[in-house]
Order: sequence, then structure tokens, then C-alpha cells
Amino acid sequence: MAMNHATQDYLLPCGRDVEQVWERLDEVDAGRADAHELDCPHCRATRESLLVLRGLTQELADDDTEPSPDLTSRIMSAVRAEVRRRDLVPLASPEPGEVRVSDQAVAAVLRFAADSVAGVRARGCRVLRSPDMTDALAVDVELSIAIAHDFDHDSLDVVRERVTAAAGARVGLRLTRLDLTVEDIYDA
Repeated sequence: MAMNHATQDYLLPCGRDVEQVWERLDEVDAGRADAHELDCPHCRATRESLLVLRGLTQELADDDTEPSPDLTSRIMSAVRAEVRRRDLVPLASPEPGEVRVSDQAVAAVLRFAADSVAGVRARGCRVLRSPDMTDALAVDVELSIAIAHDFDHDSLDVVRERVTAAAGARVGLRLTRLDLTVEDIYDA
């Protein structure tokens, strides 16, 4: 039997290829299994798993449910939350030694605080070490947001208060500067 190099890594302990088991699912179900397929525990277990996979795949293919209206914003939140370690920000700690957290983690907390204000959707957030080198726990923040078209602009003060409070209470940082940029307006 000639082996395809693409499927050679999927050999079962009995020597059969998973692709071969897949191709013979219908034959075995129709009662046309060979002696090996009837007796081999590896082929039997693989066949059972593949039948489950095929059934679930068919369910997904048959599902015509529309995605939820907030799917894009949920995906973008997940993308923003993906933590890629970049700069680390020092935190206060009662224990000896240094505690640091990624600026991405701090940004996620601050975006969440901004999102808690009605009519606001946080977009990007950059956390920068403050030029004030005398305070290691001081940071500058650049936060971009989208606002609802009927947003009360006095509520920008609420955004500032919540972001500043979250930086102090949840992370233990002091904001020396908070720059808010309204990037977009959306329909609520």
C-alpha cells in the first residue's frame, strides 16, 4: 500500500491510516467491514470519534441561525484582549521584589472602565510610562472611544472619572495624563 506523505503522520497503532478509516465510514456502517475493521480497537475508537465529528460538522452546516448582532464587537473585544507582552508596568506590592504587569493588561482594565459608561465603546488604549520618573507608579494613557450619536458630552467627565478610578483601585497606578480621543460616532 503506497502512503501519501500528507497523511503518513496519522497512522494508528495498528498501521491503518486515519484517512482510510474516514473514507470507509459508510462502508462499515453498511455492514461491509473487513475482518480488521471489525476486530481492531484502534480503528473502532477512531471510527466512533470520526462519526461524532461528522455528526457535529453536519449540525453546523445545517444551522441557518443568524449570528448575534454584537458578534463583531465581541470578536474585536477578544482581539483587543489578546495579550502580547510588550512593555511591563511596575506595580506596588507589599512583598519584597518587583511586580510587573503588561501594559496590555492595564489597557484592558481601562477599556472596560470606559465601556461601563452608557453610550461609550472603548477602542484603542495605550499605556505609557509617565515622564515623571520620580513616581514609578505613574502612567500616561491615550484612550480612543466611539460614542453614540445621542451621547451627552458632559459624560466624558464620567469616562475620565471611571478610567482614573479603575487605574488606581483595580491596578494601583496613578494617571498623570489621560488623553481621550473620540474616533467614531455610532447609532445606538
